[in-house]
Amino acid sequence: MERARRVKELYKKEILSKPNVVGVGVGYKIRGGKITDEPAVMVYVTRKIPRQALRKEELVPEELDGVKTDVVEVGKIVALGYVKPEITPPSERVKRWRPAPPGVSIGHYAITAGTFGAVVYDNKTGEPLILSNNHVLANENRGHPGDPILQPGPIDGGRLPEDKIGELKAFVEVKFPTEGRGCEWLANIANNIARLMGLKCRLKPVYDAENIVDAAVAKPDSVNDITPEILDIGKVEGVGKAKVKMIVQKSGRTTALTKGTVIDTDAEVQVWYDQGIAKFVHQIIVLHTHGKFSAGGDSGSLVLDLDNYAVGLLFAGSDKATVVNPIQEVLKQLNIKFM
Repeated sequence: MERARRVKELYKKEILSKPNVVGVGVGYKIRGGKITDEPAVMVYVTRKIPRQALRKEELVPEELDGVKTDVVEVGKIVALGYVKPEITPPSERVKRWRPAPPGVSIGHYAITAGTFGAVVYDNKTGEPLILSNNHVLANENRGHPGDPILQPGPIDGGRLPEDKIGELKAFVEVKFPTEGRGCEWLANIANNIARLMGLKCRLKPVYDAENIVDAAVAKPDSVNDITPEILDIGKVEGVGKAKVKMIVQKSGRTTALTKGTVIDTDAEVQVWYDQGIAKFVHQIIVLHTHGKFSAGGDSGSLVLDLDNYAVGLLFAGSDKATVVNPIQEVLKQLNIKFM
């Protein structure tokens, strides 16, 4: 696996430049729907296209430096805080709860709805906090500390002031590619050369930002308004680490209690947001092997192993796969913990 990881790092830019490719990672090759024991560079595509329909330069090599590749169809990966009205969630997930358990509808007052992921605790003060995604609690970087958080979320009937459960406390910014950021000189040189050659094309410098987490916390108005036991799962026993082939579970606003299989723990993926496409690295990929694992509105759900140890924070996905932030990074960047 370590060799496959090195090969992935060596070829990832080349692979990600190919059409239809939305991610690359490391896992075990999947054959006939079953995960084998053969390490592979995982290549995630929106849809599989017959080899004969692709040009030679568009093909993903079957092998890279002696390591097999595995092309996995995952569809378009989108942040899952955007609720699709045609999907009807279980009624108990979208009702008003006091105290509110993780696994139910919640959201910044200006969004639709996401999921209350877990109760966590501030490392400095010890105060209990509500954990979810940036795009659920902080409206995709647009929120400000002190903004009201509703339970249930607005699309599920949450209204101010009666359904306010807390206020946004902090979030990790989701970074998107931006122009400039120190590369202007290189673009200027290239553009001057193009001008001297009589070419009309010009380059714009772009800063290719990387993300590891989409996460935020809110402070409840009262500690009595929340309870730490996750709906249909129970108490979080501690923190674990996701492993390939691991069966994981989550409790979410839209698809309730579901299970899936980890196929990658070090993926780089492109995720579609309202504001654009963001790159995420070191991500966990969960394949929908036990039915649908997630859907719009499940963003913010805590992902756990079957012994109730937290391994990640759900934030994006498609009809075929779900992308999960590693929980260690979530806790580190927000300076929080589980009790």
